[in-house]
Amino acid sequence: MKRILKWLFLVIVFGGLVWFEIAYWTSTNDCDRKNAAAPTNPVKAVTYCEYGLANLKIEQVEKPVPAADQVLVRVRAASVNPYDWHFVEGSPKVIRLMIGGLRKPKDTRLGVDFAGIVEAVGKDVTNFKPGDEVFGGKGGAFGEYVTPRASRAIALKPANVTFEEAASVNIAGVTALQALRDYGKVQPGQKVLINGASGGVGTFAVQLAKLMGTDVTGVCSTRNVDLVKSLGADRVIDYTKEDYTKIDQKYDVILDNVANHSLSENRKVLTQNGKYVLIGGGSANEQGLIGKMAKPLKALIMKPFVSQQMGMMMAEMKQSDLQYFAEQMQNGKLKAVIDRTYKLDQIKDAIAYVEEGHARGKVIITVE
Repeated sequence: MKRILKWLFLVIVFGGLVWFEIAYWTSTNDCDRKNAAAPTNPVKAVTYCEYGLANLKIEQVEKPVPAADQVLVRVRAASVNPYDWHFVEGSPKVIRLMIGGLRKPKDTRLGVDFAGIVEAVGKDVTNFKPGDEVFGGKGGAFGEYVTPRASRAIALKPANVTFEEAASVNIAGVTALQALRDYGKVQPGQKVLINGASGGVGTFAVQLAKLMGTDVTGVCSTRNVDLVKSLGADRVIDYTKEDYTKIDQKYDVILDNVANHSLSENRKVLTQNGKYVLIGGGSANEQGLIGKMAKPLKALIMKPFVSQQMGMMMAEMKQSDLQYFAEQMQNGKLKAVIDRTYKLDQIKDAIAYVEEGHARGKVIITVE
């Protein structure tokens, strides 16, 4: 039996290595095909055929035509997320397995968050019309046009909200909302701590947690203390002076955008039935093979033995959540915090800045 198990193990390992080699060397994209023929109706878009920030290009691509259930949107603004530099760098390496491009990125377009004006709609679309100002999420947002499905991540933009502000919402805002509402199960009167309160997700999370009637503590650097206070935080911890895991205070929910403390350290400051929600994937120099994925794996192992709930979340882009943001922003109850604005041809600088991990709120790309 031992000999059989030994050979079975060797076969599995060898088969895995063979599969990896085949998958690696056969992974490709459509760059060669696209470059072979000039577009008949060209528009600008950011593309990359190889991993790495230096390989980003602004190219002429074929103008998309909306399918029956899609909307053609002329992009006016887009926003940059850590999500984008993870894809650009193919980092951590495990992400390449997830997106199907071990050697080269399979999807050569970049960007998700957008805001713009509807130019055309598919024959089955009834909830949008040409001229509507909209915002939402769709792959390839770093370019002049996107074609989201009319029933998915797209909503009408309030008239009193700029395209830049609206473009800030999709990933960061919806992630903050779902982290608090769906994963944290936040209730009025609870104590909530937001680690990384001055970033894209954090600035929305502070405001949302206050709207939910909670007592909010934000954690940020010295230069961002006043910003986080202005968003409604009841107290702010300057991490350069204090460590929130060593303060005699317990929280019902910890929303962690930074992942700079261990699970055991976070457990010490959670209530007995508290919830720890991991969002951040760590800084660019902490990626390696699996980045911060070890934390949710550890949380899964710990789950049967602890009363607290601990895990990582990934947001699901929902039209209803975008509509919620539209309503709250129109009423002045939520606002976007914008750090810097770049033009489309400055895309490398914009992503590099976000990759540094010090952006205050959101970084915006304007598309003219």
